[in-house]
Amino acid sequence: MIRRWLLRGGILVSLMVLGGAQTLFLASNLNTAEAKESVKKLLNKAFPHSQKCKRCHLRVFEEWEASAQSRSIQTAPFRVSLDRFLASAPKNHQAMCFRCHAPHILEYPEQTSFFIKEVQSRDPQIDGVGCAQCHLIKEVDETVHPPLPTFALGNTVFGSYKNAVDNLAHKSQALELYRTSNYCVSCHEILPAIGQNTSLPDLLGAWKKTSAEKEGKRCQTCHMPEAFGESANGERNRKIANHSFPGRFGKVRAKAAKLDVKTTVNGDQSTVQITIQSLVPHNLPLPHPGWSRIVLDLTILGKNLRKVYGEQRTYERVFADAKGRPTVFDFEAVKVLKDTVLKPEETRVETFTFPTPKDAPSMDVIVTLTYGAIHGPEEFVKAVEAQATLGRKDRAFRPVEIVKFKENIPLR
Repeated sequence: MIRRWLLRGGILVSLMVLGGAQTLFLASNLNTAEAKESVKKLLNKAFPHSQKCKRCHLRVFEEWEASAQSRSIQTAPFRVSLDRFLASAPKNHQAMCFRCHAPHILEYPEQTSFFIKEVQSRDPQIDGVGCAQCHLIKEVDETVHPPLPTFALGNTVFGSYKNAVDNLAHKSQALELYRTSNYCVSCHEILPAIGQNTSLPDLLGAWKKTSAEKEGKRCQTCHMPEAFGESANGERNRKIANHSFPGRFGKVRAKAAKLDVKTTVNGDQSTVQITIQSLVPHNLPLPHPGWSRIVLDLTILGKNLRKVYGEQRTYERVFADAKGRPTVFDFEAVKVLKDTVLKPEETRVETFTFPTPKDAPSMDVIVTLTYGAIHGPEEFVKAVEAQATLGRKDRAFRPVEIVKFKENIPLR
């Protein structure tokens, strides 16, 4: 199979050679239902649903099914954001969100309307980021920004495991690419540019200069942690990679930051100094989507454990649209109004001053660092609530604790 592509000014043309016959798929040739159906079948064959992989890779499938990747085109925030984007996006840019949320659109740009309808159905029958979307990538072109993956749509599945067991389902080929951070940044470094937002800062920050990267720790070190088990059903146990991709959700978040808290009581005034050390080699949080924020909360409990003081600091990137208005939609952004995200491996000190609780033998100092719940304009939050199956109980509305500190300070 040979794939040639041309990506200039939002136009992507895919040329594939299947079974020796060349087929050029252009939007102008897809006017008939019959032609559209043939392409749809080809897409399903080229990128089979992860359910098919489950037959032989049950462990991997169950991990992936619990991950955020498996929901890349299924969440209410994504549906609402996509509708907002499509309301103003030029037709030749309508595939932009799928560039990372369903990257196989790079091979089938003429099927953009089909991808959109799948998302809007609320029950898409195609994967967004599934097995095929990751394991059919043969190389990543780092000379363009953002880096561009190249798919090899044949019978070979790529990955990091060497000495794969022969099987009747597919061939296997080990590539060093799958052990590098460069493989991941094709989606996680920056949004595809659309006109004016080309100057926006990257999502990850200066990750290449971090001590983690210099020590050989790649994205996979934390987000695909090493385990011991079988890759395929019945295979001998060996070193494998976890495919639940822990991050905001998963145990790895507890290792994202460290808190050091120092409380000083000086008569009627008390001070809490909090040193936050980011332990990750990228911005915390990653500012995509635009409502991502980390919340540092200080709560003081006085007599009878009553709350007598509370204050929060947030770490986030706030965008402005073309009219200078704050927006949580980074595809509307033309500049950054505020950027307080914790930079890669940064240490930051926050100081809180408050009245010392009166008539209390002691006070409880509680410091919590969490991933904040979704926020934004009221109409956006209400739209997400309406789209979510569980409404306000959807996980998007739940803060996720990273680390918590608590101590009791005697006052007399």
